[in-house]
Amino acid sequence: MERSLETQVSLAVEAWLRWVPRWEPATHRGRVAPCRRCLGSPILAAAGIGANVPHGVQHGLSTRIKAIVDAAVAAYTAVNLPMLQAELDQQSARNRARAYRPAEDLAPEFEGMPLDPEPVPGAPFLFTLAGLADEASAVLPPLPPLSDEAKAALRREVALADEYANMIGREICGLLLRHRLAVQSAISQYVEPQIEAMLAELTESLDSPFDPDSL
Repeated sequence: MERSLETQVSLAVEAWLRWVPRWEPATHRGRVAPCRRCLGSPILAAAGIGANVPHGVQHGLSTRIKAIVDAAVAAYTAVNLPMLQAELDQQSARNRARAYRPAEDLAPEFEGMPLDPEPVPGAPFLFTLAGLADEASAVLPPLPPLSDEAKAALRREVALADEYANMIGREICGLLLRHRLAVQSAISQYVEPQIEAMLAELTESLDSPFDPDSL
């Protein structure tokens, strides 16, 4: 029996709430590029997760919700958008043919994140996971070309899929409002104390210019 959208959202939030106690601040060098999935996300705003919350905490929930939207759009596309479905089927077959797929089967907290860290100036990588994945894709034959009419029809179906995704997203935002208190409580209990501890440790490690003992 297919689960309702409300049930799926509740399960996603519950899974995120079980994961949050295991979250720890990242100690590696941060990335410069913002996450397009999380930056300014109405999903996160509806859930009560502010922009000042660490990105890893945001990403863990936004990815779980994205999976719900993707599944709903996939079901809608399979029934109503035959051209787009055919293109997606071809792309899926192409992806399955790749010998190296490092971005697949990742935990929600890592899905969609960059595969490699930011390079350090003057210290180039011998290889990167993203580069190896690109090499695996390059050996595959290209997809068959489309006529102008087919391209126009495909664009119309893509627009319809986008409209449906937006509709589902708005509905999910309404459902997430019911979980705001639980989400914010988890952040207050498990995330904020760790951030405060990091700031306190940083403060203690800095020499105060007004400390007479340092003169």
